[in-house]
Amino acid sequence: MRHRSQVKRFSRSPEARKALIRGLVSSLVEHERIKTTLPKAKELRRHVERAITAGRKADLAATRNLMAKYPNKETVRKLVGDLSVRFKERPGGYTRILKLGNRAGDGAPMAFIEFVDYDPAKSDEGKTFKVKTKDGKRKQVVKDMTLEEKNAYMVSQAEKAALAKKKRVRQMQNESRRINRK
Repeated sequence: MRHRSQVKRFSRSPEARKALIRGLVSSLVEHERIKTTLPKAKELRRHVERAITAGRKADLAATRNLMAKYPNKETVRKLVGDLSVRFKERPGGYTRILKLGNRAGDGAPMAFIEFVDYDPAKSDEGKTFKVKTKDGKRKQVVKDMTLEEKNAYMVSQAEKAALAKKKRVRQMQNESRRINRK
């Protein structure tokens, strides 16, 4: 029974669950926005917000406690140095979860988890995007697009990938049917 249980198990052993949370925390702190499943995002929010609150003390004891939980020096350095300063005046609620819908492969609900002051334009600096022009040719653009153009491009890439996957699945099904008919 799971009465009043506070831990999401994710069908993992305690060691694997701890490793999963450590990896997710490190990724979120490093990239400031990650895409994961909705239950993982909800559990991750708990851990990240407690870590930022602990890092706001910025003393040696807080740093050592964070190092014990998340043994990645860069993660702890960013928690204590950058994030705790950014959220100094905020009483809590450092992250937000944006639901994305279900994953194509297994139907798992997906979500972005990001810090509330996350700026996607800042994170895309120096990245190149391939954009289809009106004459049908592709050109590479480096950070020249507006946020709406980037979002439209990302949506078109996701749709393109989904169509390619459906096509591969259809081909595999047809091949399987052809083999079974013999």
